[in-house]
Amino acid sequence: MSQIAINTSQNVNINFSVASIGERIGAFAIDLLIKGAYILVIYFLFFRILNLGSILHGLDNWSVMAVYIILTVPIHIYTLVSESLMEGQTFGKRMLKIKVVKIDGFQAGFGDYLMRWFFRLVDVFSNSGVVGLISMIVSKNNQRLGGIASGTAVISLKNQVNISHTILEHLKEDYIPRFPQVIALSDNDVRIIKENFHKALKIDDISVISKLSNKIKDILNLEVDPTKMTERQFISVIIKDYNFYTGKDQ
Repeated sequence: MSQIAINTSQNVNINFSVASIGERIGAFAIDLLIKGAYILVIYFLFFRILNLGSILHGLDNWSVMAVYIILTVPIHIYTLVSESLMEGQTFGKRMLKIKVVKIDGFQAGFGDYLMRWFFRLVDVFSNSGVVGLISMIVSKNNQRLGGIASGTAVISLKNQVNISHTILEHLKEDYIPRFPQVIALSDNDVRIIKENFHKALKIDDISVISKLSNKIKDILNLEVDPTKMTERQFISVIIKDYNFYTGKDQ
């Protein structure tokens, strides 16, 4: 499985596994089944139970078309809405543990999901999806045209350590936090900080430790006296403080 290096907000590269074409097709199939189930529910509810067909029979073609468009809108915007609300995942992607991410390390936004959704007209619905399939085969990160245009890729979350476990830090009962500003960080930020901090400690990579320390100070707008707290101590305290304020230690 190919890897993709994503530069995080801490200016550190993290390697992720790119979702395979098979996984993406599987997620698409699951989403297709969900859309099919919606159509069946709509059909039985409006046409078999509420007898909408007889009402439409007396309307002009434009009105009938408008009714059908309204009823099928959820199908057309399903991918856009679900990826926007579920941070890069549809129900199919979530079941197969894959998600959309920005290659530059920033959180994908609505504009990115909109771009991907718009290009589905070419990638998925033209020529029976051949364009999107060819694009995924020949592109470096298995990207379809929508992914290339939006700067996003689909990664696999399989075999990734759960975030809550990754950032978990045991604290003593009398632990006193020092930096309440850590609440501005996210679980993912702290996970990345802790992973790279521990990797740097193992090989005594002073450069990475210094970059992490400076980046954290810059993000949280902190000034720390180096004579009272080393960079290693500072990062360790930041991780512990985050656990304290977010209740991860409980």
